[in-house]
Amino acid sequence: MVETAKEATDPAEVDITELCQDMFSKMATYLTGELTATNEDYKLLENMNKLTSLKYLEMKDSAVNINRNLKDLNQKYAALQPYLDQITLIEEQVAALEQAAYKLDAYSKKLEAKYKKLERQ
Repeated sequence: MVETAKEATDPAEVDITELCQDMFSKMATYLTGELTATNEDYKLLENMNKLTSLKYLEMKDSAVNINRNLKDLNQKYAALQPYLDQITLIEEQVAALEQAAYKLDAYSKKLEAKYKKLERQ
């Protein structure tokens, strides 16, 4: 017995229809998974950006504090500078006085030696 064209295609259409529905269902599942993964990646990047932004704000605050403290330190150093200059000047004068004392000591020793020599004669 010979089948007609309609009879031959009916079972194939059922198979093709089921296969197409199965394929579209699986494709939808795959695409949903891909979109979900991409969405999760974007959420992760967003969280990382937020954390990085907060870290940069903390670093900015630290830099501002360091800058303020450095300005204060420079002002204090500028206020101390005249005293430091005076200390340097006193140090130089003490060194000169010390040298004069050594010379005076050497001269007094020479005089003492001459006096003892004259005293013996």
